[in-house]
Amino acid sequence: MATADPVASDLVDFLNASPTAFHAVDEAKRRLKQAGFKQISEREDWVLDSGKKYFFTRNYSTIIAFAIGKKYVAGNGFHIVGAHTDSPCLKVKPISKVTKGGYLEVGVQTYGGGLWHTWFDRDLTLAGRVMIKEVKDGSVSYSHKLVRIEEPIMRIPTLAIHLDRGVSEGFKVNTHSHLVPVLATSIKGEIQKMAGENGPAESNEKRNIDNKKHHPVLLQLIANQACCEPDGICDFELQVCDTQSSLVGGAMKEFIFSGRLDNLCMSFCSLKALIESTSAESSLDDESGVRMVALFDHEEVGSNSAQGAGSPAMLDALSRITKSFDSSESKLLEKAIQRSFLVSADMAHALHPNYMDKHEENHQPKLHGGLVIKHNANQRYATNAISSFIFREIAERHNIPIQDFVVRNDMPCGSTIGPILASGVGIRTVDVGAPQLSMHSIREMCAVDDAKHSFEHFKAYFDEFTQLDAKITMDI
Repeated sequence: MATADPVASDLVDFLNASPTAFHAVDEAKRRLKQAGFKQISEREDWVLDSGKKYFFTRNYSTIIAFAIGKKYVAGNGFHIVGAHTDSPCLKVKPISKVTKGGYLEVGVQTYGGGLWHTWFDRDLTLAGRVMIKEVKDGSVSYSHKLVRIEEPIMRIPTLAIHLDRGVSEGFKVNTHSHLVPVLATSIKGEIQKMAGENGPAESNEKRNIDNKKHHPVLLQLIANQACCEPDGICDFELQVCDTQSSLVGGAMKEFIFSGRLDNLCMSFCSLKALIESTSAESSLDDESGVRMVALFDHEEVGSNSAQGAGSPAMLDALSRITKSFDSSESKLLEKAIQRSFLVSADMAHALHPNYMDKHEENHQPKLHGGLVIKHNANQRYATNAISSFIFREIAERHNIPIQDFVVRNDMPCGSTIGPILASGVGIRTVDVGAPQLSMHSIREMCAVDDAKHSFEHFKAYFDEFTQLDAKITMDI
């Protein structure tokens, strides 16, 4: 039996630590700190040094990390891999309390374009962040805590075929009526509620207010994870998660089965590449640019948020790094952008053996075939001949497989953060992604080999882009 590749095993660990975008950022932060990256804050002045490594978070769901070459001077380029931390999911509504037919249910809203039928009959739980009120020595403060309920607490049951004979002709989901997780039965819920009403009167009053919005049993489960009382919960952002662990599977141990591969696989591979390309003492000795990974939230819903790729987050970072080394009012940032390069990394559609006609015959990405360069004449992807050549040349130098994808002319084309950043920042961009199946399902799959190929390709890009770009002539 084949043994799992170390990169794939590490990816599985990352996936299992990251049920939400908040947890993914927390895990990225942990790994960066362990690798010697220093955390800085957008609220403070930045004092940066060449040869050093830094990162910052925005909303704790976006993270940008960078390593400054020892030969860097203001106006030099940035070598970036961009990905996203979010995935389609069900998010708990601000008022989630639903009681129907003797059941306690949790009201949720759909986030992104999920394959919602795959969320039925799964063992589900909750994870996210909670705003907590803390009182210490008479002083009140507020903070957020990440929470994750490990055990399955909810389920969205399908309707028996005896009550829906037409289901074999197509499972049609009404996302408002049918996609409501069952938390408990009313009888058990009332018992729990009565037990909770034996507490202090002040706590009861606060709980009664909360109970209008959320089931007491749900609040207690959240409070247990946040290590507080239910009346200490001010607000929360929680999402429904599958409890099944990510793992390496298949008869030959060649696949990764997991939720959120789109796009935590690319987030992980780019982050690991940055960390390992800067791990040696001499890694940045000959580097004249800045190596960067930018992992954004809200790609699945258009990136238009304060922490999405449509925000000024990345441009702010480029500007502040440049000004840290030269505070003059010169046009150094504009010069730096023209010397920079972005790899927009988002998972790609692998050829499906049962739906061969869904791919254009000359562009059929395969599992194990390496990263896919995405092309679209209508600029749904930002790839052009120059950016494609650069990324392909790096692959050829290291004998790393590479593939191409163009959607069929009679099918719509998705998009990525690539065109958003290319148009908003003005940076050269190539759109790429590892091939996968079951995209936007609660349970996706990709190849072990492609996780390794992606990591190696991104690492080679960080190691060699400065030298390669110096040999390319254009706009002269």
